[in-house]
Amino acid sequence: MSLTIQSSAFNHNGAIPSRYTCDGENISPPLSWSGVPENAKSLVLIVDDPDAPDPKAPKTTWVHWVLYNVPPAAAGIPEAVAPDALPRGTQQGLNDWKRTDYGGPCPPIGRHRYFHKLYALDAALSGLDQPTKAQLEKAMQGHILAQAELIGTYQRSH
Repeated sequence: MSLTIQSSAFNHNGAIPSRYTCDGENISPPLSWSGVPENAKSLVLIVDDPDAPDPKAPKTTWVHWVLYNVPPAAAGIPEAVAPDALPRGTQQGLNDWKRTDYGGPCPPIGRHRYFHKLYALDAALSGLDQPTKAQLEKAMQGHILAQAELIGTYQRSH
């Protein structure tokens, strides 16, 4: 069985409801996964937008959420999860707002894609203190057993 990630709030390549964005409640969507390899020691979740600032001329990938050392026994993350309600042992990295919490889609122009990337690692990561996505990806090198991806889209109606 391969690693999969999904949300009960939106389908793969479907529109993310506004309640999970800066136009709504800006809360994290419910996420669930299955097929975690038996030898996995931790999971990593990175949510980012490769279409920033404009999908027609992307210049950067904007990072919305970084979680690591998620226990492999966790089957997902509930909607609007508070930091103290994350699965025990889960640690947070910095997003591009220089915060550790979830930051919802808030695209300045056009319809953007939001990649919810789940990685199963053969190790728990140590020595990191609120890492950026780049620092986390460097620490993950050589430890990825499996990965899965859920893409949602969002366009503001202003």
